[in-house]
Amino acid sequence: MQTRHIQTDRLKQQILEAGSGPLVLLVHGFPELGISWRAQVEALAAAGFHAVAPDMRGYGGTDKPTDTAAYGVLDLVGDLVDLVRALGETTCTLVGHDFGASVAWHCALLRPDVFRAVFCLSVPFQPRRPKGPPTAAMAAITKRAGLGQLYISQFQEPAAHLDFDADPAAALRKAFFAYDGATPDGLQSTGFFPEGRSLLSTIPDDAPLPPWMSAPHFAEYVAAFTAGGFKGPIDWYRSLDANWAATAFLQDARIRVPAAFVVGERDPVRHYAGTAEAGLKDWLIDLRMQHVIPGAGHWIQQERPEEVNALLLRFLQQVAR
Repeated sequence: MQTRHIQTDRLKQQILEAGSGPLVLLVHGFPELGISWRAQVEALAAAGFHAVAPDMRGYGGTDKPTDTAAYGVLDLVGDLVDLVRALGETTCTLVGHDFGASVAWHCALLRPDVFRAVFCLSVPFQPRRPKGPPTAAMAAITKRAGLGQLYISQFQEPAAHLDFDADPAAALRKAFFAYDGATPDGLQSTGFFPEGRSLLSTIPDDAPLPPWMSAPHFAEYVAAFTAGGFKGPIDWYRSLDANWAATAFLQDARIRVPAAFVVGERDPVRHYAGTAEAGLKDWLIDLRMQHVIPGAGHWIQQERPEEVNALLLRFLQQVAR
């Protein structure tokens, strides 16, 4: 397993890679890095694949454009197309987690010739809604339901990243704790919180690291986010309405490449995206696998690496040879 930088058309990207064979790209979400996939990179390499986990645009050792408009989904898809080419390949299988899953679903929609199969964790495919931009709809739905504010709505604020930048170690520790499968029900975040509060303020200050997160591994995250900050990562969320406007041509489009979806039973994302799970078969024309891992939370590839690896390799045996 090695870490190196690779220059694509528009970015210098840092990648974690190992192995040789059919290419598998692994796309992280918020607030993670390519290192979140170490267990999968190792397992894939051992199974005869070329596994590559980039730090995505705005994260870690990859370039960080300063303009919020540079973090739209079309840019993120383009980064992965560029990366496939820079690695000397023309096709790959894509694995995505959290916001990386949303990017992976869009890759499969936009470039099925490049991304020949897609395996996503935690965030199901959510089709474009035809009735207007998503952030206003989120705010209206949560208000009607008396749920307060969803963190995604708060992330639209221009200064939202400053709360995280003030103490990256505390912010990361709280985020990992609040969405972990081992965290008790009363302490797990639902993603919703009262108006006037911030997500981090609703998580205990003494929140410990999850059982799977070692101190050295956590130190890598802290170093990366201390150096790079949270503006770029949160700009992904600030681009949601712009993404909606830019993807009208995808209205009612379905994913036709082989697909799989895996989620933790106790993943808090299911509080606000879980309804999309029931309709996946209507939007994923070749859905090969839909699996819930009992007791698992959100950080599923790190919480339950053996189970995720087994499911991923089973899927790859069907589609990537």
